[in-house]
Amino acid sequence: MPHDASEYASFPVSPENTPMKHRAVFSASFAGLESHHVQPDSQPIGHARRRHSEDDSLRLIDDLTNRPMDVLYTDSRLATKSPSLISVWSTRIMVFLICIAVGVAGSAFVRQLSTDPRKEVRKQLSSQLADQTDKVKSLTKEVNSLRSQVESESKSISNWSLSQTTRDDEMINGVLPVQGEGITLTIANPLSVGDDNTDSSLSHEKSGNQIRVVTDSDLQTLVSLLWQAGAEAIAINGNRLGVQTSIRTAGSTILIGVSSVQSPYKIEAIGNRNALADAVGEKTQKSLYSAFKEAGIYPQVSKSTSLTLEAAVTGEVTYARRDR
Repeated sequence: MPHDASEYASFPVSPENTPMKHRAVFSASFAGLESHHVQPDSQPIGHARRRHSEDDSLRLIDDLTNRPMDVLYTDSRLATKSPSLISVWSTRIMVFLICIAVGVAGSAFVRQLSTDPRKEVRKQLSSQLADQTDKVKSLTKEVNSLRSQVESESKSISNWSLSQTTRDDEMINGVLPVQGEGITLTIANPLSVGDDNTDSSLSHEKSGNQIRVVTDSDLQTLVSLLWQAGAEAIAINGNRLGVQTSIRTAGSTILIGVSSVQSPYKIEAIGNRNALADAVGEKTQKSLYSAFKEAGIYPQVSKSTSLTLEAAVTGEVTYARRDR
């Protein structure tokens, strides 16, 4: 027998406030859905678990204890509806696009990390350093090569200067044969008067008178004038004058070193031909030429563009040494 709710209420409840039990319908799709909720009146829970009380407050506690899931939630969960094909593919496409976007973003991030600007700067600096190092090595090799060339040239110049000085000294001293412009001075004894065949370099007497001839002093005077005028090499009758060469008389013969010479005497001198010719010319040596004329001696001077003089005869050096 049903009981009135207000009859068993623990506190007075007006009829208009009496709680009503009914199901809510969320949408039209759930309108015809049968309730699978256990009805308290038709399918009561075992009496051992459920309290039988006539009080609504105790019934509420009993519902919360034995049926904690809401009836409406249970009904909505039982409603099964298969999703449409469009919604399924749209969901898949959205998920695919999201995955692609995430992949692109991740690859861009990784690429940005791998292309760190600092790494590029380090690579550029390393490349520049390597280039500068190669340039320094190349310049060092070039400097070393130039230094070697300078040292070689210095040695060659030094050797050339030494050899050139030695060669000049040897040419002046008559050790080496020489060639160059110069003059040739020819002087001879006077012809003897009255004899048809007299052309002698010795002293002759004619009618008791002694004839003047060319002496070693005359040759020495002429050679000294040539040396003073800048002669670099002198030879008499092909005998080169050196540091050990003397002009002297031995009896009635004139010796050039150890070689005897006879009239006519040909003095060859290498140097400035104009200066040498003026030095032994008649205009410069008037007194000497006047004495020669009185004796019937007439020197002849001729200029030459090329003369060749052989080396002088030199002695051996035993005790002399070069001073360092």
